[in-house]
Amino acid sequence: MVSSTEYGSHTWELLLKVDHQHEDVEEEISLTVTGDLHVGGLMLKLVEKISIPQDWSDYAFWWEQKKCWLLKTHWTLDKCGVQADAKLIFTTQHKMLRLRLPSMKTVRLKVSFSSMVFRAVSDICKMLNIRRSEELSLLKQSEGTLKKKKKKDKNSKEPATEDILNLCNSPVSAGLPANPGLYSKTMTPVYDPVSGSPAASTITWFGDGSSAEQSCSILALSHPNCSPETLAEMYQPRTLADKAKLNAGWLDSSRSLMEQGVLEEDQLLLRFKYYTFFDLNPKYDAVRINQIYEQARWAILLEEIDCTEEEMLIFAALQAYHVSKLSLSSEIQDSTCESEVDEVEAALSNLEVTLEGGNKSKILEDITDIPKLADNLKLVRPKKLALKAIKTYWFIFRDTSISYFKNKESAQGEPIEKLNLKGCEVVPDVNVAAKKFGIKLLIPVADGMNEVYLRCDNEDQYARWMAACVLASKGRTMADSSYQPEVQKILSFLQMKNWTMCSQTAPEPETVDMKPECFVSPRYTKKFKSKQLTARILEAHQNVSQMSLVEAKLRFIQAWQSLPEFGLSYYIVRFKGSKKDDVLGVSYNRLIRIDMATGDPITTWRFSNMKQWNVNWEIRQVAIEFDQNVSIAFTCLSADCKIIHEYIGGYIFLSTRSKDHNETLDEELFHKLTGGQE
Repeated sequence: MVSSTEYGSHTWELLLKVDHQHEDVEEEISLTVTGDLHVGGLMLKLVEKISIPQDWSDYAFWWEQKKCWLLKTHWTLDKCGVQADAKLIFTTQHKMLRLRLPSMKTVRLKVSFSSMVFRAVSDICKMLNIRRSEELSLLKQSEGTLKKKKKKDKNSKEPATEDILNLCNSPVSAGLPANPGLYSKTMTPVYDPVSGSPAASTITWFGDGSSAEQSCSILALSHPNCSPETLAEMYQPRTLADKAKLNAGWLDSSRSLMEQGVLEEDQLLLRFKYYTFFDLNPKYDAVRINQIYEQARWAILLEEIDCTEEEMLIFAALQAYHVSKLSLSSEIQDSTCESEVDEVEAALSNLEVTLEGGNKSKILEDITDIPKLADNLKLVRPKKLALKAIKTYWFIFRDTSISYFKNKESAQGEPIEKLNLKGCEVVPDVNVAAKKFGIKLLIPVADGMNEVYLRCDNEDQYARWMAACVLASKGRTMADSSYQPEVQKILSFLQMKNWTMCSQTAPEPETVDMKPECFVSPRYTKKFKSKQLTARILEAHQNVSQMSLVEAKLRFIQAWQSLPEFGLSYYIVRFKGSKKDDVLGVSYNRLIRIDMATGDPITTWRFSNMKQWNVNWEIRQVAIEFDQNVSIAFTCLSADCKIIHEYIGGYIFLSTRSKDHNETLDEELFHKLTGGQE
């Protein structure tokens, strides 16, 4: 007979690893436990066994085999599934992490490795004083984007590690709650909107002393460009497949850093993931505006987004010559004074920043007749054998449709054709110097996209029709209150391109100390000689030379948003029933199927027409249903399908934001829309 005490014993030995700095304490400690012992009791027994008086509140158990945290301290070991073979590590939840910001500046700070990434990014943004943390996320740089740098320079250290900004002593980094005052709607400005330098009250965010002030200023100010040699060594995507590599490494917002294989002192990229910059306010968003500007600047320099030669020179004039010059100016570095604030208030009243993601514009209730446009425009229809048919017609734009007639007199009858622009792609085709003002419309039809080109006679006509087309593609009419601001934004961008209108004469290239190769992408460095580039950048600079620093950055962001490819994140996918791979472009309001070989859009699906979407986790397939019995399904080849699922849900979540509501985020709704059920 075996005694009941020997046979029925519920105790067993559990080997625990302790992650600490004390040399006189063993790394592995064995405890006798039972299955009904809760996790909190296990922590207490372990701390008593270690018997070292210190603050253990940040410690928790990490289960190495299952890659998960045991954070529910009231759960028993049996409920958690912990048995004798479990490898539990007693370690800190907050660990040091290196983050490379959009400005390519690397900061080192303490981050929660046990919180979901969504919460961790929120805490990081509080440390960096960046509002609207939901627009950002963490990106793990893929191996493909590092190959060129390693090949070119195997022995040198990575530039970002040479100059690291250490923010590990900030209150949030230390695990303390942040001061919510910085996020109050009624707060006074914490930054000088002109220079981006912090006001005195902001210093408490980083701590006391001059080092805190310097840290804060660095994040809000732009810095000189890197050398052309360094730029040439950085990864530059050449094809859509290359661009897809840039978006493969987004971390899962519903899981912790540790669960996704991130280790202490690892380096991640902090980037704006969602291109809907909501409530951008120069008074409070000096760091945020600068980081958006920097992300746009690097995207253009590294050719992550395509732009024309004319646009590249405008970007060079704004970002390089103007912003760099103002950022380095000793006058701008002076502390904020009342007169500067007054000037900024005046500038802000004149500069209406219209960015996607704001309140849905309300149609004026007292309008009974929807505005319309009527003009003679040229219609260009691409023909086979590379021939184009160009003919002038009388066009009428009403609601969200364009109708065209043989002439003005026949406008009372039936139109030759009526084009419904809702859900179409609108692409500018403009060359101000050549007086070319074209609008390319890609209108969804049953078997793909119908291409239509409209040619306008002048800037004013182009701005009115282009603004109407942009709004119509989103299902809005010209009665929408955003129509006039959209017209003004387009005219402003055209004016920047029209260098001949400027009365000032550009300085001679020989008299200016400038390295133009630092301000344009390598493609244009190869195309032009240095002196030619300098002359053209200086010529373009005349139209922006009177702007303040913050206005130049905002204009740069607006110009970036005007590019056809703005806001598109690319993934290589295989659609159900297809025998070849395609590229899927994910934007804030639509999905675009793109031919990988030609780069031409095939079909567009709007989020506004989407009924539901889900993922079959077994075969990793995303399925989406739209109105009118349209459904699509695809598998993602260049990244995990969870990334695309989160992108769609994230953009829908961001569309629910409103200035009228409290600025606290509905984190539960975000995870409901993006988390999925694996």
